[in-house]
Amino acid sequence: MTEVPTPSASAELTTGPAPLARPWYVSALLAVCAVTLLLAGAWGFARLRSPYPFYGTAYTPAREAGAFRGTDHTGRPFAFSPGQSGKTTALFFGFTHCPNICPLSLAYLDKVRQALPPEQRREFEVVMVSVDPERDTPERLGAYVTYFGQARGVNVPPRALAGVARAYGVGYQKAEVKGADNYQINHTTATYLIDARGRLRVLWDYTQLPQVDRVLRDVQYVLEHPSS
Repeated sequence: MTEVPTPSASAELTTGPAPLARPWYVSALLAVCAVTLLLAGAWGFARLRSPYPFYGTAYTPAREAGAFRGTDHTGRPFAFSPGQSGKTTALFFGFTHCPNICPLSLAYLDKVRQALPPEQRREFEVVMVSVDPERDTPERLGAYVTYFGQARGVNVPPRALAGVARAYGVGYQKAEVKGADNYQINHTTATYLIDARGRLRVLWDYTQLPQVDRVLRDVQYVLEHPSS
């Protein structure tokens, strides 16, 4: 490393005409160009890692989805073993007292399911894991998920639920607590798309789900291109 000498206090100062100030619009244009290049580079990097232009956020590379066990909305034991059923799964975490996000998520995901051709529809499933296992009994889950479509509701015991949520990066917490059975739950609103080989491929925030056609294209691509 070369040391830069410190100017001496006795050094002679050379004066000359001050440089012209750069017009503000030139600085603004340069800033816009810099941001555009940065965004183009980020987009190009993402496309190199995930050539298909997913609407949702792609996992690059795809990674193993977490397995879990619980009781489904019919009261039967349920084991989610990614890659074993041969189905592509849209998985999200919600609860039956949810006033808006969960019903909308179920409704839009069912629209996606219905838009699939029959042969692909048989290979696609929607699963809702309850983040409120104390109140969401199988009976309540059954009434809820079947009202909004053909999803499977799953109750995972509280201790196991914490580990399942952690595996998917999901947070949840009671809020507006007014009593033992009177509260809301703040929770992560993402839906996770898991391919037939058990790998996480894409996630969508619930605000993206109304774009059913775009979500449908993501689902069909994953159905047709399971990870290696």
